[in-house]
Amino acid sequence: MSAVETAILKRKTEGSGALVGYLPVGFPDLQTSIDAAVALVENGVDVLELGVPYSDPVMDGPAIQKATQVALANGFKLGHTFDAVAAITAQVNAPVLVMTYWNPVLQYGVERFADDLVAAGGAGLITPDLVADEAGLWIAASDRTNLDRVFLAAPSSSDARLRQSVEMSRGFVYAVSTMGITGARAGVDDAARGLVARLRTAGATSTCVGIGISTADQVREVISYADGAIVGSALVSALADGGVGGVARTAAALAVGTRLA
Repeated sequence: MSAVETAILKRKTEGSGALVGYLPVGFPDLQTSIDAAVALVENGVDVLELGVPYSDPVMDGPAIQKATQVALANGFKLGHTFDAVAAITAQVNAPVLVMTYWNPVLQYGVERFADDLVAAGGAGLITPDLVADEAGLWIAASDRTNLDRVFLAAPSSSDARLRQSVEMSRGFVYAVSTMGITGARAGVDDAARGLVARLRTAGATSTCVGIGISTADQVREVISYADGAIVGSALVSALADGGVGGVARTAAALAVGTRLA
């Protein structure tokens, strides 16, 4: 079983659910992004999701777009991703997934990317713009290296596409709670609950819900029917506004939603 699935299963056996925390590598600079990721784990995050800054982040909301632009302007290079993963995994035991658009992986070389991620101690990839039926290169590379591969599922996905995402994912299936770009919202869409139910019917054993989760109450709501809650924009904003201390406090507040009653 993958390290990611093991971390999620541990929280499930405790009667709770996992908290997955996202931050972009290199924001506001490389060392601070490493320190912030470590602080997330030290304050209740079970699985780390490290975003690769990209020049055309079509699925990211304003907070994440702004952060990735800062990282790129400050000299982020793709190789810094592996430096960050290695530095983080040397300090904490939480599994680290890299979230990246597919083009940077292709440009770097799929096999080379997989090998370098394994060498750094990474757990796998989340690929938001890569669908399972077009992922042959990544499926082969991740099978060879035993890396996790997390595909996205949306409320608009057909039953056939959901089955394919379930069959090809390893670690968990990423259930997108609403259509559109990422960003904190006042309420997590009701569509998420229906999507998770459809994924269960399709055979999913590990599903985490993301996009729009920003409070402990929303985390609690999501893990009442899913296996984990993914928080991104709220953590990025906390880092931007309050530095490592601010993101640590926000992570601790969010983690309250995973505690047993």
